[in-house]
Amino acid sequence: MTTQFNRLDLNLLRVFDAVMEERSVLRAGQRICLSQSAVSHALARLREMLGDELFVRTAAGMQPTARALAMAPLIREAWKSLETAIGPPRFEPGRSARRFTIAVSDFVTMVMVPDLLRLLTQEAPFVDLVIRPDCRIDLTEQIDLGLIDAAIGTFPDVPARFRSSSLFAYDDVLIAHSSRKLGRLSLEALSGLSIAAVSLHGEHEGLVNGFVSERGLARRSEMYDRAALEQAFAGSQRGPRIAISLSHFLALHALLEDTELAAIVPRPLARSLARIHPLSTYELPYKTNLADVGVLWHERNTNDAPQQWLREVLRRATGSLRATPACFPSAAMRPSPPATSIARFVAPISSRAGEVAGA
Repeated sequence: MTTQFNRLDLNLLRVFDAVMEERSVLRAGQRICLSQSAVSHALARLREMLGDELFVRTAAGMQPTARALAMAPLIREAWKSLETAIGPPRFEPGRSARRFTIAVSDFVTMVMVPDLLRLLTQEAPFVDLVIRPDCRIDLTEQIDLGLIDAAIGTFPDVPARFRSSSLFAYDDVLIAHSSRKLGRLSLEALSGLSIAAVSLHGEHEGLVNGFVSERGLARRSEMYDRAALEQAFAGSQRGPRIAISLSHFLALHALLEDTELAAIVPRPLARSLARIHPLSTYELPYKTNLADVGVLWHERNTNDAPQQWLREVLRRATGSLRATPACFPSAAMRPSPPATSIARFVAPISSRAGEVAGA
């Protein structure tokens, strides 16, 4: 970079550009809110620095020299670039070919991603989405390195450099194959069941009270309220047996079909599974705490326009999940779920809703 450029006052280029457009010192001053004398003084400084007249006063106005004509398009482009650089960030999802990477569990994938894909198809058809399992990676490091744009889960403890926002909350219900008629569940009836449950991280050495903590970030691993279950049977000699603990929900419906197992699962997942598998949903005979599911991101991306759009579309994709948890209506009363076409992304699946036995 030359000494001459280091001494350059960018305001002189702003004056040059205005005079080039208006071909008048008076009109240029009015355009950029400077007096006529201030514009003349700025031109004099620029002429001295460049060793060229730049503009010659004629009866037809200020006529640019050859040097000025050569400079003008380059300065105009540079000025536009500066305005873009310091102006408010913009993101046009309809034209963007950006790829976003989010870390989620298979539970969140099932209950949220279909609506998310529908929104992307409508609003951002060229945006690509990469979904990574949140239990198989060092999530904190991946977010720090910028390899993960956002993570979705239950995060009770968040490092100071991260930010989070709530998306939806859920409680637990019990599901079983529709061929079984469990009726209204009581603690006694529940105590005789063999239960399947999901712990995303398995027998992780850092697992405490259903949560795993890595590098200051705590996230929920056990996908049922173990504490509420244990408290409900605290005074009993017999409680339900956790017969199998899985690290994901993918095989759960098959296990319920081929065995005498029942499963305690998040309510939104029970609703989704019952749409495509012959399953019945039962209210638990004890109260479970609401688990808050939120989106997590690095603080450096808080004001980044593409990331802001991503978080906003994630919130809209979970809008149907923010309803207050309540007992399922009976099968006769429950309306058929609206059909959501995601054929562009997945093959169609035949479905049959199971009956529901509730309170």
